[in-house]
Amino acid sequence: MMLASTAGYGEAAADLVEQYESVSFADVHRDVLHLFPTHPSAILDIGAGSGRDAAALVALGHRVVAAEPTAELRSLGRWTHAGTDIEWVDDALPELAVLRDHGGHFDLILLTAVWMHLDERQRARSMGTVAGLLAPEGCVVLSLRHGPVPAGRRMFDVTAHETVELAREHGLTATHLSARQDPHGRQGVSWSYVGLRREPSATS
Repeated sequence: MMLASTAGYGEAAADLVEQYESVSFADVHRDVLHLFPTHPSAILDIGAGSGRDAAALVALGHRVVAAEPTAELRSLGRWTHAGTDIEWVDDALPELAVLRDHGGHFDLILLTAVWMHLDERQRARSMGTVAGLLAPEGCVVLSLRHGPVPAGRRMFDVTAHETVELAREHGLTATHLSARQDPHGRQGVSWSYVGLRREPSATS
């Protein structure tokens, strides 16, 4: 089923994979690398795209589930990172029904350039889903794109402050906030990075 949040991604999959793979995992996440687990951990990459981040995390010794709802991106991701032990799953926010049915929790949940594709109601439901999949000592790392919306895509103007306030409603508290210019050098595009952890008194 076509999702409004992924509009335009299937048609542009080949170009997008080339774009994603043109920058390194370390460069894209340089501001938040200190939040990533340093010992082998269970990681969920929501909206995994080409699998760039999932492959880098597997190489670091982690067990990675790559949830990607766009069939074309999943196919190209499997091909691009063939031989890499990534568990690809056809699943999407706000429900992540497949992963929730499987059970289990994750030490790191990564949402790179995903959150701003969801409308307000979807974001509210999604935060509850993400919080429910997070391990007690786990961390959520997400990035928000700001700037012009590419033709054929759906994006909303979502601020880091709004995201932090929504996370608090679900027992998550901000441990990191930062901003940077676009690693691809696109005019007018910038990013916010948010790190979240479960509040000590909150339960999963």
